[in-house]
Amino acid sequence: MVHSSLLDHDIERILVSPEEIDRITTEIAAQIDDDFRDSGKRLLLLCILKGSVVFMGDLMKKISIPVEIDFMKVSSYGKSTSTSGRINILLDLQRKDLSELDIVIVEDIIDSGRTLSYLVEYLKLGGAHSVKTCTMLDKPSRRQVEFYPDYRGLEIPDEFVVGYGLDYAEQYRALPYIGILKPEVYTK
Repeated sequence: MVHSSLLDHDIERILVSPEEIDRITTEIAAQIDDDFRDSGKRLLLLCILKGSVVFMGDLMKKISIPVEIDFMKVSSYGKSTSTSGRINILLDLQRKDLSELDIVIVEDIIDSGRTLSYLVEYLKLGGAHSVKTCTMLDKPSRRQVEFYPDYRGLEIPDEFVVGYGLDYAEQYRALPYIGILKPEVYTK
């Protein structure tokens, strides 16, 4: 492993290498370019805080068409590692120009699908011209609603993953790869 962190010892194994992350973000950026190049509307990447910041940062650098960014903070998790099923908007999108925007919601990982399903409808009802979804990681085995992202990096097994923006107790976000966290770390 080229990168070394004090947190590396908590990682069972690397699931997605920095090189694979680079390849995935390049491919998704090219798809977004193709889909929105001739839309006639402004493109907005809507980052869902906090986990998606790293992914969105890499993605926006690779998109060649003009792009704006904004942020929302949404929670569907309580203090445990399982979803509560309830969506709480902690930081809302404060814009009056939604009808002029093609929005791509950028998420780090999709588990139950409830959060993104809710946000898509919320933004459409708010008047957005179009709303698509983009995720780095997808865990369809955990779906609780019928939901399919428009742009998807990797489908992963039902493992507890951290790194590249994903955290456990606010740690591990800065790891340059996505790794499986050792169960003894989060079952203490």
